[in-house]
Amino acid sequence: MIQNYIEILKGIGESMHFGTSTSLAIAEGLAVVTLLAIGVMLILLSRFIVNKTVNVLIKRTPSKYDDLLIKNKVFVRICLLIPAILVKYYINDAMPDFEGAAIIIVKITKIYEIIVYASILMALVNTAHELYNSFEFSKLKPIEGLVQVVKGIIIAFSVLLITTFLLGKSLSSIIIGLGTISAVLLLIFQDSIKGFVGSIQLSINDMLRIGDWIVMGPADGNVMEINLTTVKVQNWDNTITTIPTYQLVSSPFTNWRGMSESGGRRIARTINIDVNTIRYCTPEMLEKYKHYSLVKDYITQREEDIAEYNKANNIDTSEIMNGRQQTNIGIFRAYIKAYLNNNPKLNHNLTMMVRQLQPSEFGVPLQIYAFSSDKQWVNYEEIQSDIFDHVIAAAEMFDLKIYQKR
Repeated sequence: MIQNYIEILKGIGESMHFGTSTSLAIAEGLAVVTLLAIGVMLILLSRFIVNKTVNVLIKRTPSKYDDLLIKNKVFVRICLLIPAILVKYYINDAMPDFEGAAIIIVKITKIYEIIVYASILMALVNTAHELYNSFEFSKLKPIEGLVQVVKGIIIAFSVLLITTFLLGKSLSSIIIGLGTISAVLLLIFQDSIKGFVGSIQLSINDMLRIGDWIVMGPADGNVMEINLTTVKVQNWDNTITTIPTYQLVSSPFTNWRGMSESGGRRIARTINIDVNTIRYCTPEMLEKYKHYSLVKDYITQREEDIAEYNKANNIDTSEIMNGRQQTNIGIFRAYIKAYLNNNPKLNHNLTMMVRQLQPSEFGVPLQIYAFSSDKQWVNYEEIQSDIFDHVIAAAEMFDLKIYQKR
């Protein structure tokens, strides 16, 4: 059939006085073009058939995983092989008199085939990656770095195959030749190699996951992406910080995942009490403080304990310095502790205390150490602010003043 087609085209050329050799060249050239045109038409036809049959059948299946094959255009890329198959099988018939040109076209076709096969493999890798990411455990073990390595291997192997065709050498000889420049390759791809090793360490040691809140240098936010060479972090101001993967292994960083998975988010903040307002409580002060329901029982119990202690030790209580006495800051600490115990937004199963820290020129630091049940940033800040709004305002009720530099 092809020979008849060529003869017809040759006859047309000769009738137009092109000459025998020129007519033959034109005829066989047009035969190749026709072959390619048929291949393109078959691509369009096969894509139409795939869209109307295979894709429809896949979409009707209950499983959503096979839909990824459509999304990544696996079948569409397979259809791209049709022209290559046609050319390989019919090029000798289309160009019987131009062997050299036929060989070049076959080589170009093989290169095209390699590229198409590589794209099919890449689509399958993307499909497998998306399938893996659809499972919950993918957040614990991201494989973005591994996927990029596999893609890199596919590309590198494809380039090697293309090189063998262009140079007319065997694949083994090309690989041996690459061995002699391995040092140069290591220098060029050192970041990729270190990143690959780093991503494996991050994954095996479970040091980092997608969605983790980390702090490292200017980065302070959630991990968006873990790649072969970089980790992308979306900061709280919506800027993006990119960190080399290997740097997360070689340098310290803070991962807040432990907090997120625990029962609460820690509150550890202080207020400074003016030392000039700290004093022993007089009977009048105690009577005043007993009107505050959260410390009424505490003051009464402490009074009984102190009176019993002073009596047992024959202490002269006419002088306030003798024996044990209550202080306004001590009662204030008890009030804050009771206030925290009655706060439903705190986790009472975790450590909760009110303590004094080392006094300084700014007064006596009084630290509240507790855990918010709600770990969401905005809610956490609201809970923390509400507590300190109340504590700062309540200090005056115990004849204390918050230190403020003037």
